[in-house]
Amino acid sequence: MQKKIFFYIALASLFLFGSRLSIAAANEVTAEQVVEALEGTYGVTPGQRRNHIKGTCAVGEFVGSKDAARYTRSAIFSGKPVPVIARFSLAGGNPKLADTARNPRGMALEFKLPDGQLHNMSMLSTPVFGAATAQTFLDLTLAMRPDPLTGKPDPKKMKAFKATHPDNLAQSQYLGSNNPPVSYANSSYFGIHTFKFINKKNKTTLVRWQFVPQDGDKQLSDAELKTFGPNFLEQALISRAQQSPARWDMVVSIGEAGDPEDNPTLAWPDTRKKIKVGTLLIKAAMPQKGAECEPVNFDPMVMADGIAPTNDPILQFRSPAYAVSFAKRSGGQ
Repeated sequence: MQKKIFFYIALASLFLFGSRLSIAAANEVTAEQVVEALEGTYGVTPGQRRNHIKGTCAVGEFVGSKDAARYTRSAIFSGKPVPVIARFSLAGGNPKLADTARNPRGMALEFKLPDGQLHNMSMLSTPVFGAATAQTFLDLTLAMRPDPLTGKPDPKKMKAFKATHPDNLAQSQYLGSNNPPVSYANSSYFGIHTFKFINKKNKTTLVRWQFVPQDGDKQLSDAELKTFGPNFLEQALISRAQQSPARWDMVVSIGEAGDPEDNPTLAWPDTRKKIKVGTLLIKAAMPQKGAECEPVNFDPMVMADGIAPTNDPILQFRSPAYAVSFAKRSGGQ
């Protein structure tokens, strides 16, 4: 684990340097600003993540389908089991956030491919993201900062934010009309962004993916929202994995001309062709302290051959932001 930590520290330093020279120059918002805003809104828990701080580790494997070879040469879809380190989480930087909160759940995966290659996926339980630009994400984080007198966000600031940031509307409406899941194992997770599948002939296909639970999507009832405790998700996942592996089918949507490529707040039409390209099995789950997922950065820009990013500004921005957060927590800050 120590070698892995050193690897991520080196990678974070590289991204930090690059972010200051390129990302910061191209955007008014920097990764440092966003991380500092998260710290100002949620506080700092030394040595912990700045976002998605409350989480649970898990381990398992992914068995891809060779049918995906038509679209991608990625070793993920060789048909052989690929070891996976996973982390399930709640969005935000509050480690005491109740599991009934109406905010996105996250599922992050690190695929351990042959020859030491890694591939990361960081997904949310909402089909779209809440910001098309880093500026919107920064403004939302600032608007959510608790008022010192009430300990809650200022309603006027939140109203002003929503009125001036229409790119936040779709995710906000989804969260408002869908209760949280009863378990991490009863939630779909969406890749949010558009990615490129590249096959052996170097043909590129635009895709979006979703992990669909074989246990089914199940939400808390309105009554359960009032009666469930603040910390049920971790034990529910641990118990579920002890019975038998929890499974998700990876389903890929094939893009067509005109589909949004660089805006994660816009969904693709439901009529897009969908193919099942594999199954994720979570065989065990455990508290994150000292577990395999704890030091992993889950940077979604870490990709192995056969899958590549688009120019989505949020996808591109996540890497330096993750690096800033990782550098701080790995340094004990």
